[in-house]
Amino acid sequence: MRPRSIRARDTLVAAVIAAFVFAITAAGVDFAVRGEVKADLLRQTQVDARRVSGGVRDGSLEGAIPDDSRGRILLQVVEPGGRVTNATPGAAGRPPVSRLWPSSNLRVRDYTECHGAWPGRECYVIEAVRVSTSRDSVVVYASERLPSYLVNGLLEAALAACVLLLAGGVARITWRIVGRTLGPVEAIRAQLAEISATDLSRRVPQPPGEDEIAQLARTANATLDRLEQAVGRQRQFASDASHELRTPITGLRANLEDAAMHPEDSDLREVVRSALRDTDRLESIVTDLLLLARIGTGGTAMQEPIDLSALAAAEVRRRVSTLRVVTELPAGVTVRGVRMQLVRLLGNLLDNAERYAGSAVTVQVAREDGHALLAVTDDGAGIAPADRERVFERFTRLDTARSRGAGGTGLGLAIAREIARAHGGTLRVEDHAPGARFALRLPLVPPPAREKGRPRPDGPS
Repeated sequence: MRPRSIRARDTLVAAVIAAFVFAITAAGVDFAVRGEVKADLLRQTQVDARRVSGGVRDGSLEGAIPDDSRGRILLQVVEPGGRVTNATPGAAGRPPVSRLWPSSNLRVRDYTECHGAWPGRECYVIEAVRVSTSRDSVVVYASERLPSYLVNGLLEAALAACVLLLAGGVARITWRIVGRTLGPVEAIRAQLAEISATDLSRRVPQPPGEDEIAQLARTANATLDRLEQAVGRQRQFASDASHELRTPITGLRANLEDAAMHPEDSDLREVVRSALRDTDRLESIVTDLLLLARIGTGGTAMQEPIDLSALAAAEVRRRVSTLRVVTELPAGVTVRGVRMQLVRLLGNLLDNAERYAGSAVTVQVAREDGHALLAVTDDGAGIAPADRERVFERFTRLDTARSRGAGGTGLGLAIAREIARAHGGTLRVEDHAPGARFALRLPLVPPPAREKGRPRPDGPS
């Protein structure tokens, strides 16, 4: 059955691969050891066999064949029919060490021969030398016993034990290394399991470095950041809706209940007009809240290259204002964005400026440090430095002349800043006297992207 954990699977795979590699290595070692030992024994038997064969052939061998210095090589001279005529002391009185009889055309044979059954099995390295090509030629046998570890499987058992030990060592090392590697992943998993919808402020531990686990932790934390922001927006939406919708709904309900209870004392036309005003305000608040929620979640609206100066000029021309509007709109300041959202942003800034301006509003477009700048300035009472961030909060009421008492839903500047952020830009209140200056900065579209597809000045070639 397949292990469930990555740690166990990796350990199992490493152990199997290690066992396979070490088994191949052990087989090679076994083959090499056997070959080397047999070759060494054969060299020794060849020297003695050919020495005795030469002595038999030239008649210089007299008496019994003497033992070699170690006494491990058995030498026999055997006649046709199997009778041993001469032998070393260790081989005297024994039957021929082998029944293989070299032919006249293949006088020297080297081979290994085994006798008996395991565990008492014995194997010998033998060289058989036919002294001459005559039919009655004797054969000289020289044999040396193979070491027992090559016969009884002890070498293979030792190598197999080494393979198992080495594979077990590899498995142990892999288990520890993989466990140490996956430790941060387990910490990330445990932390994620503890994070609930009611507490999204916690983050997973982020290990140092640039490896995959560190990138996973950073991605998880970034996802938690976005999730916390999304949940915060939802809570803010619910809080704003419940708080800001209560007042117009209460007023609308009070007017309708009063008209229902005292129809003879109510002016029906005024009741209807008041109800319509409250309904319009409700509709404006709901529309703005939904727009904020939609912008905050990153909509899928298509972005396009937009000439910021042309967009500002069109919006200024569309408006009917009793104020003087001054424009500085150079051509070719292009950004990428959602046209309707940028129109809404500029419209909210112009609404705010016209609401609080004394006599004039200035709309300026320019390039500044690789960004497009859109500034809307009024000559009104201005905004205190302490309140310059508060004005972008939803339903903010200031104690100065710039209050919501002048009209609006209290969401215009909040919507404008959310649109700016959704386009990768910023919206701030900057120093200006007199009045207030709202500065929008958006990334410029690079010139090659702006000019792509335009015809050349001299026309197509």
